[in-house]
Amino acid sequence: MRAGWGARATLWAVLAFLYAPVLVLVLYSFNDARFSASWEGFTLEWYRRLLTSPETGAALRTTMVVSLSSTALATVLGTLLALGLHLRRFPGRALVELLLFLPVVAPDIVMGVALLAFYVAIHLPLGRGSIVLAHVSFQIPFVALIVRARLQNFPREVLEAARDLGADEARTLRYVLLPILWPGIVAGALIALALSVDDFVITYFTAGAGASTLPIRIYSMVKRGVTPDINALSTLLLAATLLLILAALRLQRRERET
Repeated sequence: MRAGWGARATLWAVLAFLYAPVLVLVLYSFNDARFSASWEGFTLEWYRRLLTSPETGAALRTTMVVSLSSTALATVLGTLLALGLHLRRFPGRALVELLLFLPVVAPDIVMGVALLAFYVAIHLPLGRGSIVLAHVSFQIPFVALIVRARLQNFPREVLEAARDLGADEARTLRYVLLPILWPGIVAGALIALALSVDDFVITYFTAGAGASTLPIRIYSMVKRGVTPDINALSTLLLAATLLLILAALRLQRRERET
C-alpha cells in the first residue's frame, strides 16, 4: 500500500525538523565569518585553529583516555554480566536484570547527581578517574544487553558437548563462547565508546575542575557566544559518534546475515 502525499509530506517535515539544525551546524563550520550568521564564504580556518588549540588538544586527550579506558572496562564487565545472567541461575537474578535497565532509562541528570553524591560520600577525588567510573556505570548495561541478545540464539547443547569432551569453563569460554560472541561484544564496545565520547551531563557532574572532555569544552566555548570554531568542534564530535554507531550497526547487520 503506497503512502499518500500527506504522509510523505509529514515524513519530510519531521526529518527536516530533526536534521535541519544539524545541517546548519555543519554548514556554518565552514563559514568564513567570525560572528555573523550570514554566509560569507568557504574556509577551513576553524578546523585549522582547532588542531593548534592547546585547550582543545587537552580536552581531546582527556576524552580519548576516558572513553577508551571506560569502554575496555565496560566491555569486560558487561560481557561477564551477560554470560552470568544467561548461563547461571541464582537468587536475586530477576532483581539484577531489573537493575540492569536502570542506567538505560534513568535521566542523565539523575545519574549525574547520584554519582556526584556517591563520590562525595566516599571522599573520591573528582577527575579522570571519577569520569571513567561514571561512564562505566552507564556503559555496562548497553554492552550486557547487546551481548545477551547474541546469547539468546546460542544452543546450550554446544556447551554441554564441550563439557562432555573434557573442556573446563575457561576453555569453553575461550574456544566456544568467545568466537561466537565476538561480533556482539565488538558491537557493544562500539556503542559504549560512542556513548562515552558523546556524554556531557554525567561527565559535567563528575569531572571536577581539572578535567575537561570535548563536550565540556564545547559547553565552555558556547558561554562566550556561538562561533564557527564551536560549529567545527561539534561537527567533528558528531562525525566521530556517527562513525562509531554506523560501524556497530553494520557489524550487527553482518551478524544477522550470517
